[in-house]
Amino acid sequence: MTLSLEQLVETADRYLESARIQDYCPNGLQVQGREQVRLLVSGVTASQQLLDAAVAAGADAILVHHGYFWKNEDARLIGMKHRRIKTLLSHDISLLAYHLPLDVHPEVGNNVQLGRRLGLQDIRPLPGDAKGLIWQGELPQAQSAAEFGRQVADVLQREPLVVDGGRSIRRLAWCTGGAQGYIDQAISAGVDAYLTGEVSEQTVHSARENGVSFFAAGHHATERYGVQALGDHLAAQLGIQHLFIDCDNPA
Repeated sequence: MTLSLEQLVETADRYLESARIQDYCPNGLQVQGREQVRLLVSGVTASQQLLDAAVAAGADAILVHHGYFWKNEDARLIGMKHRRIKTLLSHDISLLAYHLPLDVHPEVGNNVQLGRRLGLQDIRPLPGDAKGLIWQGELPQAQSAAEFGRQVADVLQREPLVVDGGRSIRRLAWCTGGAQGYIDQAISAGVDAYLTGEVSEQTVHSARENGVSFFAAGHHATERYGVQALGDHLAAQLGIQHLFIDCDNPA
């Protein structure tokens, strides 16, 4: 079955309520391709590797979390950006990208999807976070930092960086991707541990000095799941095919 590109974009925009969220990039349709969509390929980032794999798969449209045209980036279509855009245009493939709307969504969002895969209970946004980017949940039973680190590694197939806060973990806060800067907000909420994708030098000090465990599990690894869930949802709703392609990234 095929459907119009316009219907695909309208359905995704409406489901994610993307128009209400202020972001660092345009959400929705970023590059327009053919008018009919049969196969939707999804991936974390619109890298050249993903584009080439999507072309080989016969994609009509590509859905990603990390697209193009970020605030303050060089607007010129040269070098790497030129090659990427040329690939899309020459194969008449559309690119849809959803950044913050895909982080905060209560069903297919990166944060809720990660929490579910980690087996957390009572998953909900952290109180006081107006943007809805930081989430919290409870472990079924208390674990040490080392034990939870092994669980994260099993789920994500990637060894996380672990800073042991020295106490058992029951209540966890997290925000996928490059959200290490939110650790102080999580600490103020009284959690036992905080998990995100990346780490900065000062993050380790905040964790150690406040007795809170910290886990950096990889930007890419923590954000694999939202775009998969969104692609599956759109495919089921609209009757098209969906293929997730994971272009692994150690960062």
